[in-house]
Amino acid sequence: MTDLKKLHQAILDGNAKASAEETAHALVAGVDPMTIIEGTMIPAMDEVGRLFECQDYFVPELLLSGRAMKAAMQLLRPLLAKSGAQPVGRVVIGTVKGDLHDIGKNLVASMLEGGGFDVTDLGTDVSPDRFVAAIGEKNADIVCLSALLTVTMPAMKTTIEALERAGVRNKVRVLIGGAPVTLQYAREIGADGYGENANAAVALARELGKGTLRP
Repeated sequence: MTDLKKLHQAILDGNAKASAEETAHALVAGVDPMTIIEGTMIPAMDEVGRLFECQDYFVPELLLSGRAMKAAMQLLRPLLAKSGAQPVGRVVIGTVKGDLHDIGKNLVASMLEGGGFDVTDLGTDVSPDRFVAAIGEKNADIVCLSALLTVTMPAMKTTIEALERAGVRNKVRVLIGGAPVTLQYAREIGADGYGENANAAVALARELGKGTLRP
């Protein structure tokens, strides 16, 4: 049986080159792509999240681990698509209209992908209409809205209202986050959840995907 401990460690170390190499070795050895993801990559990213919560890891380490995970996913994604394997959920993520900050959003997107989600990253300064269109195009289950400025937070409410007008609000769960965002604000604007950091966002996305969580 192929030993995937080196892949696990490469993700923990944030070593993208080693992560890709170990993934390639596992595939050559005949390991199923979903076994690599569910048995090694998701546990590794869960461990990264735990280390962040314990303050043993910080944002730079999270970003590096996310990149290492992405390096592995680049090899696995075409095989998953070919096999028809279904992701944990389909997520559309973006920083709301008027806000150009993306570090936090990028981190959440990376960790969601590492957690088995199919992630469509719309980037920054995303209008409500673009979120609406992406939901239809990607058949999304979850929408993640990020805001790093207090003055752009109202765009979250505007986006949720746009989802309602377009008739897609009841088809998706909305998760919001960012430095100025609070659980109280999530409740006020009708979001389904609030993640105070990237690790919390992934945990919330898993619960939201099950349809069991509201703020």
